[in-house]
Amino acid sequence: MTDRLKIVFLGLSLSSSWGNGHATTFRSLIRGLSEEGHDVLFLERDVPWYKSHRDLPEPDFCRLEYYSRVEQVTSKYGKDLCSADAVIIGSYVPDGVGVIDAIEALSPRRLCFYDIDTPVTLAKLNRGDEEYISFRQMPLFDAYFSFSGGEVLERLEQDYGVRRANALYCSVDASRYFATGETFTWDLGYIGTYSSDRQPVLEKLLIEPARRLPNLRFVVAGPQYPSDIDWPANIDRIDHLPPREHSSFYSRQRFTLNVTRADMVEAGWSPSVRLFEAAACGTPIISDDWRGLGDLLPEGKAIVVARQSDDVVKAVTGIDETERRIMAERAKAIVLAGHTGRARARGLATAINALSTGAMARRPISA
Repeated sequence: MTDRLKIVFLGLSLSSSWGNGHATTFRSLIRGLSEEGHDVLFLERDVPWYKSHRDLPEPDFCRLEYYSRVEQVTSKYGKDLCSADAVIIGSYVPDGVGVIDAIEALSPRRLCFYDIDTPVTLAKLNRGDEEYISFRQMPLFDAYFSFSGGEVLERLEQDYGVRRANALYCSVDASRYFATGETFTWDLGYIGTYSSDRQPVLEKLLIEPARRLPNLRFVVAGPQYPSDIDWPANIDRIDHLPPREHSSFYSRQRFTLNVTRADMVEAGWSPSVRLFEAAACGTPIISDDWRGLGDLLPEGKAIVVARQSDDVVKAVTGIDETERRIMAERAKAIVLAGHTGRARARGLATAINALSTGAMARRPISA
């Protein structure tokens, strides 16, 4: 273990997983940091839509504090920010541009950015949308940790002036995601908040197969789906599924579906946390295709890559139980070996310590 670090995160949400994937990403990483002996403070904007849906109001692995205005960040937590070994600001923080400027003015020891939405961020900046970070702020950070790896890291440095870009993929908390041994309820399932760019792929890879296979059972979990979607009768709908129920949800599926945001597909090397969660639960994954996926989970061996509805139909009807289990075990072994929160935490701590020497290598953060 590296020396104990004091880290302050400012992120979209840690307390509520409702309608966002940030909370589970932060929870796994920060729990891993706690297990490695590091001290973490998480600052979260107190907003009504998360306040009314908090499923982790008092985490046992870090200190969680809420603020209501940008000014409170520095006035109330200035001492914490200045004494921390690293301050890490996340994407989609409300009033993020103002938050970054306020904290940068304090001259913290190490100022970092954790972009859990890198392709979305770059697409927004390219059209002049500076919702939570501005183009001028990209070079301010000692390190820019990115949800996406591969070619995106070079773009960040060459085109956006980032000093050091490192891939910090999401991860899974292996103590909370595991096979429960429950009886199968569904042949194929999906979990994710509604997104207009993902919906056509969900239509192709789950809804259409459900129409073709009326004797099989399907499920879609997640909020904000429009009321006019024509769900076949054999698709169950769950509006919101809190993280404590995820293991049970995955374990009751014969296969689970992963669908990726369009910006993430275009960028490549942007694995969803759902890939790691499902694999840790021993549920075989059917996924849409994107560059870099095979680097994580070999196609045909640890994951099924589906490009058309026929690929899904073939998988759920043609893969026998022995092959299904072997595929699931391969994916699980890969994920537990290098994509847990604790493994990611070790890599992050090493990268933070390297910043003081200027020797941080640009590579994915893993074990």
